[in-house]
Amino acid sequence: MGIMVSLMPVGPAMVLHGLIQLTSNGYRAWLNRQDINWSIVTTLLVGNVFALFTLVSVAFVPGQITVLFALGLLPYIAWSLPKSLALDVSKKPIGFFAGMLIVATNLLSGTGGPLLDIFFQRVNMTRHQVVATKAVAQSLGHISKIIFFGFLSVGASTHWPTSSLILAAMIASVIGTTLGKKVLDNIQDETFFVWTQRIVLSVGAVFIIYALYLVIL
Repeated sequence: MGIMVSLMPVGPAMVLHGLIQLTSNGYRAWLNRQDINWSIVTTLLVGNVFALFTLVSVAFVPGQITVLFALGLLPYIAWSLPKSLALDVSKKPIGFFAGMLIVATNLLSGTGGPLLDIFFQRVNMTRHQVVATKAVAQSLGHISKIIFFGFLSVGASTHWPTSSLILAAMIASVIGTTLGKKVLDNIQDETFFVWTQRIVLSVGAVFIIYALYLVIL
C-alpha cells in the first residue's frame, strides 16, 4: 500500500490494493477454510457495515501523507498497547468494535491488519485458526474499501486502475499466497508471531520516515 500510494493517487491505489488483498485473503481463507470461526466473522461483518455507512455519510477521503503516516504508526500503536488491552474478538461486543475498526483503518491507511492483531492475542485459537479467520475479516475490510473508493467516494468513477494491471496483480497475489501457505504449515506458532511483529514494525518505520520526508519537502 505504501508503494502504491507513492506511485499513484490515493483513490486508484486504494482500489488496486483492495482487489489484490481481497484476492490474497480470499484465497488464503479458502486454503484454510476448515479453520474459519464463522461466529467471529458474522459479528465483524455487522461492525463493518455500520462503519462503512458512517464514513460514507461524512465523505471521508484521506491524502497521501495521511495514509503513509497511518501505515507507519498503526503497527506501533498496536505493539505498544499493554496486554491488558489485548481484546478477545470472540466476545460479540468486542467483535463488533473490531469490525468497525477494520473498516475505519482500511479507509484511512489501506490496511487494518496491524490493529486487527490486537483482537486475536487473547483468543484460544491455533495459528491456522487465527490466519483463516483474519483472512475472512480482512477480506470484508477490503471489500468495504473497494466499495467506498470505487463507487461511493467523490470522483469514484476515476478510481479504477487498468484491467491489465489488476489482472497481473491478482495473479501475483495468488502465487504469493500459495507460497505463504507452505511457510505457515512448516513453522511454529511462536516463530510465526515473533517474525510477524518484527516485519510489520520494520516496514512501519520506513513509512514514517518517508511521510516525514514528504512533509519537509
